[in-house]
Order: sequence, then C-alpha cells, then structure tokens
Amino acid sequence: MIAVDTSTWIAFLQGEPGEDAQLLDQALADRQVLMIPVVLTELLSDAGLASDVAETLAEVPLIEVEPGYWQRAGTLRAKVLSKRRKARLGDALIAQTCIDGGIPLLTRDKDFRAFAEAARLNLVL
Repeated sequence: MIAVDTSTWIAFLQGEPGEDAQLLDQALADRQVLMIPVVLTELLSDAGLASDVAETLAEVPLIEVEPGYWQRAGTLRAKVLSKRRKARLGDALIAQTCIDGGIPLLTRDKDFRAFAEAARLNLVL
C-alpha cells in the first residue's frame, strides 16, 4: 500500500509524464492506494475538478488519523523548521499521516525530503 501526495495526484490527473504518475496508475490498478485526508481536501478544493473525478477520488480508502495525531504533526513540523527547512502545514500533516500508518508516500514534491530526514517518513521515489 502507498499514499500519494497532491503533487503526484495533480500530475496524474492532468496526464503529465513521470515515474510517479506511472507508479500511481499501477497502484490504482492493483488497488494499493490509500487516500490521505489532507490530500483529499486539497484535491477537492479545485473548483474546476470534474464531479466524476471527485467521486472517484472520494472512493479511494481513507487513512484514519490516530489519537495524538495533531500534537505529533506539530512536533514534527517544529523539528523540520528548527533545521531551517521548509515545512508547510499541509505537508507536515501529510507526512505525519504516513509516518503514523507506516505507509510510504509517493510524491514529486522535494520538500518532503526534510520530513524524511527528520522522522521516519518513507518516500517511494
């Protein structure tokens, strides 16, 4: 099972080339994708998203957050920021969801490397 960041979902939905988009396509065919709640929210925030695409995205199994998630996410973000690295709030929430579930993250966003270095975030590429 893998989780997928917004950057890869958008590239995939727009038909952009890339190893991450190919891996997402294969993982979807194999039913090996889990949806991160924050990613679903980001994707559904696009007013131009087709309703059938929105429905399909909502059908991907959602990862449940565990008790203490919000505190751990804040601590993780603080750890990355203390190293003077970029740590957007949404990225910290995405990273913590994957860390808690022990789920690898597929992304084309290089900012997640700071979370991989600071914690046990497993990046697919």
